[in-house]
Amino acid sequence: MSSFSPSAWEKFGNIISPETIPGRIINFSADAEPAGSGDEWRLWFDIQENGGRNICFADGPVREPAAMRHTRAVLSSGPADTAAPFSVGNFPDGWNPRQPQHLRLKDGAHRIYFWTRFPGVTRYLAADSADGRHYMVINPHRACFYHPHDRAVAPNDVPHGLTVAGNLHAERPANEPAALPHEVVNDATTVYQLPDGSFEAYTAVVEPMPGGKNDPGYVAYDNAVGYRRFIRRFVSADGLTWNGPVGEIRPDASDPADLQFYYLTVTHTDRGRVGLLGHYRCAAQTIDVELCFSDDGVTWRRPYRNTPWLPRGREGEADCCIIMPARSLVRHDNAWWLFYSGYNFLHNHTRSFGGPEASHLMCARIAEIPFG
Repeated sequence: MSSFSPSAWEKFGNIISPETIPGRIINFSADAEPAGSGDEWRLWFDIQENGGRNICFADGPVREPAAMRHTRAVLSSGPADTAAPFSVGNFPDGWNPRQPQHLRLKDGAHRIYFWTRFPGVTRYLAADSADGRHYMVINPHRACFYHPHDRAVAPNDVPHGLTVAGNLHAERPANEPAALPHEVVNDATTVYQLPDGSFEAYTAVVEPMPGGKNDPGYVAYDNAVGYRRFIRRFVSADGLTWNGPVGEIRPDASDPADLQFYYLTVTHTDRGRVGLLGHYRCAAQTIDVELCFSDDGVTWRRPYRNTPWLPRGREGEADCCIIMPARSLVRHDNAWWLFYSGYNFLHNHTRSFGGPEASHLMCARIAEIPFG
């Protein structure tokens, strides 16, 4: 068994940066897929495009970033464009996809999940493909999950203060069903298909602090002031209609009062689930990676809660403030690889270090996971 040693990580630095692709590059919750042995990978992420966002992937050697080939999705409200190398159809005009996740399903089909935004719309969609190139959104008007700002969310289904312009000033179309209360979550979501073919999802949710301004965790300069974030788990037979929540993970009495959980990405191993928990210190406005473990996805062990597993960079480095990991660790060439978005700015955007605000697609690897 390997010991817990954050210094055991080998960081490779920036793989894709704003100098390569202008704008903010985010691979949080996205996938990294090795293309055989060696240094060739396919990396999924989202980028700025035409004033919004779009999903894309890059193919090539991660240690030669300039040689990577970038492919952006061609979006259409009708059929997927079969002349494009990567396309998504049945996707309403003007909507902006982000945070892509690519799953190769057990029946051989391909599925991508992603959040999308548009005035009045913030929801989590799925799109399927037979060939892994041309996808069709299953139903843009019946989402897997909804953010509190979505027009399909009834104002009384979210905590007071979180129902803002998105769903107060955008009318839900007649052909669009209302979101169910348990489907209302925050936009940090990951999905996994289990060995029996069913699915599990982990997503952040928010709730009001019971003590309001007098709550020990209250931080006046947080961007969700008066609310706390934690993680819920959902299950589904088909990955489209979700039941739950079935389990959740929250800070407990042993944690600092200002700690919140921003995300949970999961790697399924022969020794159980390995979690990367978004350890968000509201007072500092920083997010670290906390290593945790579970046998069933419901109960989680946090043996290393006081020490981040993957250290953030030094002040001024690209990942000095926030680390946002990909959907899973990847076992490749006798090591565990982690691709992630590194931010040089505080969560509330009040300060950046080493230059203007920027996010970079970054990479690190470690020989073994220190199971605790």
